Amino acid sequence: MDGDLMDRDTILKVAKVARLELNEGEMERYAKDLEDILDSFSVLDEAPMNETYTFNPIPVVNVLREDEPGQDIDDELLRKQLETYESYVRGPRLS
Repeated sequence: MDGDLMDRDTILKVAKVARLELNEGEMERYAKDLEDILDSFSVLDEAPMNETYTFNPIPVVNVLREDEPGQDIDDELLRKQLETYESYVRGPRLS
């Protein structure tokens, strides 16, 4: 193997984790492939670093308001329009 390729121990460990049985030719080819893959990630080293980056491109803030109890409909008007029994609204029978 060339000096610039991954060392043999690393290739053997990766192959073992991947449950691969590699011969010498396959190990050399695999070492080159792994080296190419890792070199592809070197592009990320050129990305600008900033501590304020998050996973969300749009800041997530709490836009909900506090619950405030209130009544929009007059009780008496509602009772006149619905069937009631002793000030309770009656619903259909369930059987």
